[in-house]
Amino acid sequence: MKLSSSSNIQNKSYNAFIFPGQGAQFPGMGKDLFEKFDLAREIFEKANDILGFRITDKMFEGSEADLKQTNVTQPAIFLHSVVLASVLGKDFIPDMAAGHSLGEFSALVATNAISFEDGLRLVAARARAMQKACEAEPSAMAAILGLDDNVVEEACAGIDEVVVPANYNSPGQIVISGSIKGIDLAVEKLRELGAKRALKLMVGGAFHSPLMKPAKEELAKAIDNTPVNKPRCPVYQNVTAMPVTDPSIIKENLVAQLTAPVRWTQTMLNMIKDGAASFTEVGPGNVLQGLAKKADRSIQARSAADLI
Repeated sequence: MKLSSSSNIQNKSYNAFIFPGQGAQFPGMGKDLFEKFDLAREIFEKANDILGFRITDKMFEGSEADLKQTNVTQPAIFLHSVVLASVLGKDFIPDMAAGHSLGEFSALVATNAISFEDGLRLVAARARAMQKACEAEPSAMAAILGLDDNVVEEACAGIDEVVVPANYNSPGQIVISGSIKGIDLAVEKLRELGAKRALKLMVGGAFHSPLMKPAKEELAKAIDNTPVNKPRCPVYQNVTAMPVTDPSIIKENLVAQLTAPVRWTQTMLNMIKDGAASFTEVGPGNVLQGLAKKADRSIQARSAADLI
């Protein structure tokens, strides 16, 4: 099957599988899978060995504070998603896939573009690189609700600080990212322009902004040395919101992702235009199901956990 967002596919109904990113974690995540499935236990224990610490202890017994540590958060969400996709077995039948930020790595592993072992090592390296970038230059993010994309873009462009749109989550919902001063100025300006909410987020730094350039350079080496295969279905990547199957382009987009915005609104709309009739969220939480509904209220959205 070849999907192209430039064509209007009619009379086609495809299954889209979507994978969440940072922020979806919760205490006890994955414990039910570990206790219920032999395959899940095998994957979890392999992850403990690869990471060099028992991430399962953090996931199953850790506090919210434990799970907010970047070196734990990212591999924990990735691990939960990949394990869940694995135990779905024959029910994991994606015609198309996408992942929000970190979730893109989960999507690529679940669709066999990257091995589990390589995917986990990349996610761990990504978390370390991003943490170092955050510590090198304090920065922030903020959620903006109730304004058109172009209004937020123009407001950010008019501020003489690093501040850019980072996540296009749904129509009327954008997360901006940048220096602390830049975010403060943007929040004030966007409130004046009529934002329903302009709220600074409790995150470690300015993800998906130019301030992640040191992390991008560090991760690029790891991605370049990682084998990538053609995925079993098209994966819509964050940077372009377009379906990709070419391994070389997948690599380029993974590198670019750290400093480029997550075009999730555009991804949802393109998948729907290309025939997605149902969205299954594979991983902790249900945020992406809500975002899919905001893109198109007629869309069916569910959790993969409901299938097991």
